[in-house]
Amino acid sequence: MKKAFAGIVLAAFAASAMVREPLWKNGAPGALGTEPKDVPTIDIYTVENGNGAAVVVCPGGGYHGLAVNHEGKDIAAWLNSNGVAAVVLEYRMKGRGYENPAPMQDVQRAIQTVRARAAELKIDPKRIGVLGFSAGGHLAGTAATKFTPANPAAEDPIARESNRPDFAVLCYAVLAFDKPGITHFGSQFNLLGKNASKELIESFSIDKQVTKDTPPTFLWHTDEDKGVPPENSILYYMACRQCKVPAELHVYAKGGHGSGLAKRLPGTCGWSDACIAWMKNMGIVPK
Repeated sequence: MKKAFAGIVLAAFAASAMVREPLWKNGAPGALGTEPKDVPTIDIYTVENGNGAAVVVCPGGGYHGLAVNHEGKDIAAWLNSNGVAAVVLEYRMKGRGYENPAPMQDVQRAIQTVRARAAELKIDPKRIGVLGFSAGGHLAGTAATKFTPANPAAEDPIARESNRPDFAVLCYAVLAFDKPGITHFGSQFNLLGKNASKELIESFSIDKQVTKDTPPTFLWHTDEDKGVPPENSILYYMACRQCKVPAELHVYAKGGHGSGLAKRLPGTCGWSDACIAWMKNMGIVPK
């Protein structure tokens, strides 16, 4: 009976389409050329009879590559199975010749694009979140803390939209910069360079950028993560507590870095169900 019921739910929330589009129709700001590596893209996974929520997904890869399968496509399928539209972002990064501010420009543009097309995508423009893994989690955290006000006077209609996400999901995220034993320095150097000023490093230490306006956040990590220790998520969670931002943190016992949905890790695999339960408790998806 349970299996049959699950099949009915999945059928009700079957993905209707996946469409790949360039993120910037007239070329990305600061583009170094017009080759595929210079063209950030979004893969839009819509849902038949969805619940109106949408998530921009940022795969990880140390700001040098993109784990687009287990931290991108698989995540879109999971979100779709729960009635949530997904937009997988392939952002510019060091492996494609780009440093700051290109990744931040891309994730902010992706959020604005989804919001501008809310009616077309049949989603609620006030229930658009961002989710990221590892360095993609740093990028998602950047979106959640370094957003800028909407500009109703912008010539570009997409730029008129707010780039603030309504919620964030940070998965074994790189969040604290310039902290030996905690920081993933590969991500820091790939984003900011090895000679970045203390001021720039501090401004991208995302745990220090949380304010009362930071959106509600779900975080998870594993105790065994040696690449990006769980202190990254703990520091961000504590910052949320201090600023009275609703946040939920899970630190699971098992699993190294980069496990995605963690399907083969008992206990840790429960993060995805815990995340959906959190979304329900926060009113992001219906109970």
